[in-house]
Amino acid sequence: MPENMMDKVKKWIGQVTELGLLLIALAIVLDILTTGELPFFGGVVSELISLIQTLGDNGVVGLIAVAIILWLFAKRTPG
Repeated sequence: MPENMMDKVKKWIGQVTELGLLLIALAIVLDILTTGELPFFGGVVSELISLIQTLGDNGVVGLIAVAIILWLFAKRTPG
């Protein structure tokens, strides 16, 4: 019984993560299409730009961090 519960929790977490990634993609598209700051989505793009700048300032360490992040997202399977 506990294994079944763990599978359900993993599936639920995967679905929440998938929803979050879809919302981030939507925020990027809406920010590109509109000129003004959007109430909910507007801060997402500025935070992503800040993260990319921080990683870029760190040089090789930033590239390694990006590689790890991409690897983590590539390993997941949609729920």
